[in-house]
Amino acid sequence: MSWGTDLWDQFDNLDKHTQWGIDFIERYAKFVKERLEIEQTYAKQLRSLVKKYCPKRPKDDEPRFTSCLSFYSILNELNDYAGQREVVAEEMGHKVYGELMRYSQDLKGERKHHLQEGRKTQQYLDQCWKHMDNSKKKFERECKEAEKSQLFYDKLDNDINATKSEVEKAKSQLYLRQHMAEESKNEYAAQLQNFNSEQWKHFNVAIPQIFKNLQDMDERRTVKLGEMYRCFAEVERRVIPIISKCLEGMVTAAKNVDERRDSGIVVESFKSGFEPPVDFPFEDFSQNIQRTGSDGTIGTPKTEGGKPDPKHAVGRTKNKLWLFGKKPKAPTLEDFSHLPPEQRRKKLQQRIEELNKELQKEMDQRDALNKMKDVYEKNPQMGDPGSLQPKISETICNMEKLRSEIHKNESWLAEVEGKHGSRSERRPSADVNHHAPHGRESPEGSYTDDHSQEHRSPPQPDPHEFDDEFDDDDPLPAIGHCKALYSFDGSNEGTLVMNENEVLYVIEEDKGDGWTRVRKQGGVEGYVPTSYVEITLEKNSKGAVTYI
Repeated sequence: MSWGTDLWDQFDNLDKHTQWGIDFIERYAKFVKERLEIEQTYAKQLRSLVKKYCPKRPKDDEPRFTSCLSFYSILNELNDYAGQREVVAEEMGHKVYGELMRYSQDLKGERKHHLQEGRKTQQYLDQCWKHMDNSKKKFERECKEAEKSQLFYDKLDNDINATKSEVEKAKSQLYLRQHMAEESKNEYAAQLQNFNSEQWKHFNVAIPQIFKNLQDMDERRTVKLGEMYRCFAEVERRVIPIISKCLEGMVTAAKNVDERRDSGIVVESFKSGFEPPVDFPFEDFSQNIQRTGSDGTIGTPKTEGGKPDPKHAVGRTKNKLWLFGKKPKAPTLEDFSHLPPEQRRKKLQQRIEELNKELQKEMDQRDALNKMKDVYEKNPQMGDPGSLQPKISETICNMEKLRSEIHKNESWLAEVEGKHGSRSERRPSADVNHHAPHGRESPEGSYTDDHSQEHRSPPQPDPHEFDDEFDDDDPLPAIGHCKALYSFDGSNEGTLVMNENEVLYVIEEDKGDGWTRVRKQGGVEGYVPTSYVEITLEKNSKGAVTYI
């Protein structure tokens, strides 16, 4: 089927159809543009989502749980997935939308050219028809004039009153008109032949060729659309394998979740190294009661050291109150003494490993500088050996500093390992006496060691100094704890001796007189200046309030 033969008289409809074809290409191009904008927005939102849920903490502080690591792996895979959506949008914009817009412009130019050729051909045929029509009308007029001249001549020739000259003049006029009619006839015949020839060329050669060109153009447009449809799908199909790998990575991350390993990490992260508390001893309050003869058979053995101090037992009870409550935050110390023994040992080991790595780097740098110095000494033209000496000295100084740091941390590590072992050995005896090693275990069970306290023995108050004041009442519950900012001698009656950095229980808040009632770990109670301590109240008392 050919437009040139079947649609020879449908120039205007073909004009409209080819315009519709170009408009359809541009419509599809607009569809592709909106599609790639959706992909871009989707990718942007995915990246924002990943950024929102990615950890913002330092790498060392990131949790090591498999569930967290798997989630972060999923976020990385989702970020890669978003990148593939961006690839889809970019490819659609370049290979489909951009190509369609360029092709649309080319089609507009080609269509304009073909239609102009068709209009020119039609205009030329119209001109030929006008020439032929004009010659036809002229021939018609000349024939009518010749007929009039013939009638006029016949009339004069039959008129007996007409002169000979009038007859001759009418005859010559007749001959002239007949001659002009003959010429018009010949011209009309020539113009008619020419028009018929041009009309045949127009409808059998020129128009079919122009329409064929328009048909070829429209068919190429259709083929191009098919290619763009396929390319539209291929762009996304090419990224499907990569997207599948992203999804497989998410599935692998899900399989890597290990509940046993996470439980082990929890143990490793929070294990304190303390031993569980031993049984409380029986405290016999009937020792001063006169016994009868029968009492001796079922008497309770006396506790060594005389009458047990009930305040000591209260202190023991309060010593582990933080087990299911809120543990107060301790300041970060250089030797990590604010941490429990097990956590302190891990931190010290980690720091020693880091310092050893830094020391090895410094040693490698020193060796490299020494080698370079030897090369300069053997080949002075390559450089001045003396210029390396300041750097070598600096490296050696850094090495000495690192060795000193390593030695200091190793000492702390040996200390915590030795004290942790000795603590577990002597714990039963310590529990019997209701005393923990001074300065080592805080009321919350964490280490609060201070090096200034390791070389001096803090004054021990008399546990019975204020028995008259407190023995008559039941032991007050602890409402918080406090840390001594300064030492206090407790020389006045009712006051309590405390050492700097010592941790005490708060059993009664300051009533406005500047004194706070506290209890030591041993159970001894008394008053200390409120300005000398940093107080933290438990949430279940009167709110977490800190006084300094």
